[in-house]
Amino acid sequence: MFSSSVSPDDPIKSQPTIGIIGMGAMGKMYTKLFAKAGWKKIHVCDRPENYEAIREYCALNTPNVQVLKDGHAVARSSDFMMYSVEAEFIGRVVREYGPSTKMGAIVSGQTSVKAPEKEAFEKSLPEDTHIISIHSLHGPTVSTTGQPLIIINHRSSDNALSLVENLLRSFKSRYVYLSYEEHDLVTANTQAVTHAAFLSMGTAWASEGSYPWEQGRYVGGIETVKVNLALRIYSNAWHVYAGLAILNPKAREQINQYAQSATDLYKMMLEAGSGLPKGKSDQSSALGTERESKLRQRIEWAQGVVFGDPSKTRNRKPILLSEDVLDKFSLGRSNNVPVIADPCSPEADISPRKANSHLSLLAMVDCWAHLDINPFHHLDLAATPLFRLFLGVAEHLFLNPSLMDMTIHSAICDTWHRANDLEFVVAARGWSQCVKFMSFEVYRKRFDETRIFFEPRFDEAGLLGSEMIKAVMASEVDAGSTKS
Repeated sequence: MFSSSVSPDDPIKSQPTIGIIGMGAMGKMYTKLFAKAGWKKIHVCDRPENYEAIREYCALNTPNVQVLKDGHAVARSSDFMMYSVEAEFIGRVVREYGPSTKMGAIVSGQTSVKAPEKEAFEKSLPEDTHIISIHSLHGPTVSTTGQPLIIINHRSSDNALSLVENLLRSFKSRYVYLSYEEHDLVTANTQAVTHAAFLSMGTAWASEGSYPWEQGRYVGGIETVKVNLALRIYSNAWHVYAGLAILNPKAREQINQYAQSATDLYKMMLEAGSGLPKGKSDQSSALGTERESKLRQRIEWAQGVVFGDPSKTRNRKPILLSEDVLDKFSLGRSNNVPVIADPCSPEADISPRKANSHLSLLAMVDCWAHLDINPFHHLDLAATPLFRLFLGVAEHLFLNPSLMDMTIHSAICDTWHRANDLEFVVAARGWSQCVKFMSFEVYRKRFDETRIFFEPRFDEAGLLGSEMIKAVMASEVDAGSTKS
């Protein structure tokens, strides 16, 4: 075993060999980070048919990295090695290459679902292997600085753990120590519903055949977060989200509840609005008022469960930046024209931000409330950038009484967004069924179908989304520094 305090500046013979099996987006990210830190012995591989492509990639980006033919070569030569493969295939890959693991090596996994990884390691790795799994809770385009990096010390010595911590120190990430089981619970609670919401939004917009921000409908403020993050998800690989959703039982439960919450709330919105148009009897209006009250009660119940009493001062600074700042990252611009909304009020709404039902947000908080999930419990522990931002959007909506009133008013009275809300509900239920049936193939087809629609806008959205995340993360760091 190498010294736990080994440095990239030490002689090459004193440095451990770092191995990575799987050169997808995250494998490449880890390779670049290790190479940038100055480690001299880095061995990587991908599928045999990708050998030449990976050689060319490393020659251009990380010339000090050695590309090997297959996982056997990486496993035999590595003192610390990582499986960076899809969760769906981790069992098969470890079964093939695990027996070649170097004696006394440290083996890690970078999958998003740890139950299959744990099973694969325990079944296929030699008894003398140290098992220390990791998981960076962010995508490959997000800076690792300050982001949570899960470390699971499943079977190892203190010296092995210290060595892994040392190797990863250059990432400047924040270590979070969990068990395999705790990891899967935390990732389900912080990612499952968030991903389901953005996947459903994207599918709904694609089904309508138009980019909503180009119609002046979903523009500015918190709509900026919705649009940018939805496109960010669809610009990534489908399997990143499929593994978590399909292989994590807690995630499947939450995605199912999210679809149910969206369906229930949409029905209540339609019922509340059915008694309001002019020309109806007092009895019909009273029925509409009663139904509106039921909708409000359900929303307020969910708010109380998740956010507590909004009248009490919160010690923590709100997550979200001001809506004016978010406007800088918008893909579209509001038409800023009067909108004669609905049968509820003849007044013109000249607000540059057009009110809508925010069904995706209402359903998310309703889902958390039904499953008794406290999202703030995991916020500082292991929140991904997407989870942090979407929770910030929900917090902004639910703790802003005037904005919530506008939202409920629009949900009941406005008709312009009902077709999109319907598409959203259909999409949410479709994703839920796909996950329930545990079909990776259907998941891939649904994902790719929507991805193709948004692909022409990925470059623009990627730049704006990255800058938006940086701005929000920077404000969080500043808030933490002020608090400390």
